[in-house]
Amino acid sequence: MQAPSEPVFHAPQAVQTTPSQAAAQPLTLAPTAVAPESLKNKTVRRQLAKRLSDVICIPSSQLTPQERHMAGDVLVELLRDADRELRENVAKRLVMLNEAPRTILVILAKDDISVARHVLEESKSLTDSDLIQIAQKVSGEHRKVIAKRRKVSDAVIDALVQFLEEDVVETALKNKGANFSETALQRILTVSRNHLPYVELLVKRVELRPSHGLTMFWWASSDTRKKILHRFGVTRNVLQESCEDLFPKAASEGWSDPGVRKALQFIERRQRNRAAMERSEFDTLEAAIDAAEVKGLTRKLTEEISYIVGVKPATGAQILTDKTGEAIAIMCKAPGLKRHYIEKIWRALKRPVHDIDGSVHPDLARVFQTYDVISTDKAQTVLRYWNWSLTASLNAEVLRHIKDRVIPREEDHGAAAITAALVFGHRK
Repeated sequence: MQAPSEPVFHAPQAVQTTPSQAAAQPLTLAPTAVAPESLKNKTVRRQLAKRLSDVICIPSSQLTPQERHMAGDVLVELLRDADRELRENVAKRLVMLNEAPRTILVILAKDDISVARHVLEESKSLTDSDLIQIAQKVSGEHRKVIAKRRKVSDAVIDALVQFLEEDVVETALKNKGANFSETALQRILTVSRNHLPYVELLVKRVELRPSHGLTMFWWASSDTRKKILHRFGVTRNVLQESCEDLFPKAASEGWSDPGVRKALQFIERRQRNRAAMERSEFDTLEAAIDAAEVKGLTRKLTEEISYIVGVKPATGAQILTDKTGEAIAIMCKAPGLKRHYIEKIWRALKRPVHDIDGSVHPDLARVFQTYDVISTDKAQTVLRYWNWSLTASLNAEVLRHIKDRVIPREEDHGAAAITAALVFGHRK
């Protein structure tokens, strides 16, 4: 079915006029009139679009906001069925104008990417609200361009990240002018378990918290693990000095407050658990590791070593089963074990100690290197944080979340519950 012709304006036919008189005659709308050939070739349309763009670009000192917006409204209608070249020309013309009508900019921003790119990359007139609305209704290619903007607020990043398009997320993470909210970081962190490039990019973000970095450690590459330990392996001197007087007070109360006990366990200087050592059949931590080297690392020995080191068995098991082994280096350095005890644990785990040519196996060499470069107090911070974050919130509800592979809400269960769910839920 043929579409109805566009209404056009024409001069009244009943009166004979001269050319000069015709120019002065009012135009009337004839809905059924056929567009003359001069309109079909779009020449007048292009000229009119340029004139309207020129009017919109007139400085505010010479043009009222009302007239600017009226010109914009006319231009919008003109662009609805204009060809792509004309729409792109208008986009290029208006993009640098701070006072460009947002209605036109939003329409152009949702256009074909060749048109929209100019507006999405450069326009300063688009508000966060505009960008969020645009992000919901365009393609991933459009969202990627938004992620490249010089400045991108956390609210806009939230809108972009919710689609979890890899190229969009990676572009945003690389953008130093982008701001990430906790919500966006947590969403990316969760999926980073199955997309390691996110981990490498997240570690470079200034917004990243210790809870994020030391959680990602468990699925990060060896090179990225070094960066995580370097950035988040810090001392706790200020924390320890500010809370020093609270330890004897908590002890006098019999450590009756579970929350206080867990917090002070993270802060305290001493790593080895003397009470656990007194209950153990082994006189020292070293003796327990010697036994493991001979018998193999059984579940009972894993629990004994964990308790004496000062961590819960769940944390100890996570560390001792770490595939690439850097976590084992932390577990040995924090309680002051000598370097050769790493090799004893390695043998207890039945992992290769030597390569084919008789040299130290690359995996074990990497663990030795981790042990060598981190100080004892920094290793204690990392180990304490792992123990706190992995076990502080392990109640029945959080365990159910882990079993169902569901990430708990931080506002309901805290950051430690999220870490536990991400780490324990990632086991294969």
